[in-house]
Amino acid sequence: MDKRAQGGKAYGILKSQQEEKLNSLNEAFLTDPQYAEEEDLASKLEMFKNKYMEFDLNDQGEIDLMGLKRMLEKLGVAKTHLELKKMMSEVAGGTVQDAKSSSICYNDFLNMMLGKRNAILKLILMFEGMGKDKEPVEVGKPSRKTFSDLP
Repeated sequence: MDKRAQGGKAYGILKSQQEEKLNSLNEAFLTDPQYAEEEDLASKLEMFKNKYMEFDLNDQGEIDLMGLKRMLEKLGVAKTHLELKKMMSEVAGGTVQDAKSSSICYNDFLNMMLGKRNAILKLILMFEGMGKDKEPVEVGKPSRKTFSDLP
């Protein structure tokens, strides 16, 4: 990384490095015979990568407790710390007290999303958009307002 880069430039460089690393992990999943029968695997992996990068707050390549909390709050499903720890341990495959379950690495995240187990986090992420009504976005100039339109 460029030592002189600051602020947004440094962040952009960091995110591009993270994206390259996640792309290499995606390539490993694409060549894995375990997921060979998965339909549209490349686009799913790209979607999962973007979702993972959005909530990797510490840019260490792992979603920590606060990243998971932010993700679920953004989706409208706020959870307590104990529930978050339970979710993380379910994804990481450990117990609530394990140090391993303090963050979710990208491999664990992909195994959860592509695996047959129905983790709570997987269900929340899969159905996040279904509960929200999509309002059509108006394109072009806004319509002219009159005094009667004012509140």
